[in-house]
Amino acid sequence: MRLEPGDTAPDFTLTTATGDQLALSDLLKQGKKVILYAYPAAMTPGCTTQACDFRDNLASLTAHGYNVVGISPDSPDKLTKFVDRDALTFPLVSDPDKAVLSAYGAFGEKMNYGKKMMGVIRSTFVIDPDGKIEKAFYNVKATGHVAKLRRDLAID
Repeated sequence: MRLEPGDTAPDFTLTTATGDQLALSDLLKQGKKVILYAYPAAMTPGCTTQACDFRDNLASLTAHGYNVVGISPDSPDKLTKFVDRDALTFPLVSDPDKAVLSAYGAFGEKMNYGKKMMGVIRSTFVIDPDGKIEKAFYNVKATGHVAKLRRDLAID
């Protein structure tokens, strides 16, 4: 099942790279929008490119009222290494059982190098302060996605 604009974003409370718990509902209480992006695996080339792109655009996204959160099935320990290695400045959350990824439609059958497989579908969700999906992008490209997202959100 894929989410559409207007759908209620599934709430979650997951462990971050720092070992803390992060809840979507707590972020929404801040009155900002949330960009939740799902990626397959920390420290792989595409996921590193995408994470660094969000990092490099974070000040502008924050200035326009967005919090950024990355989600993957990686363990908190692996996420800590990813954060440290690439100086990531936004939270990454661990979803090892893929329940939240599945609730967002970001885990399922996908094509990988011409073969069908089960895995994380690289996706991005823009969630408004009321907890509704404003935009849902599936099968996004790691390279250039943040620039496209900025255009779609009319940022700069």
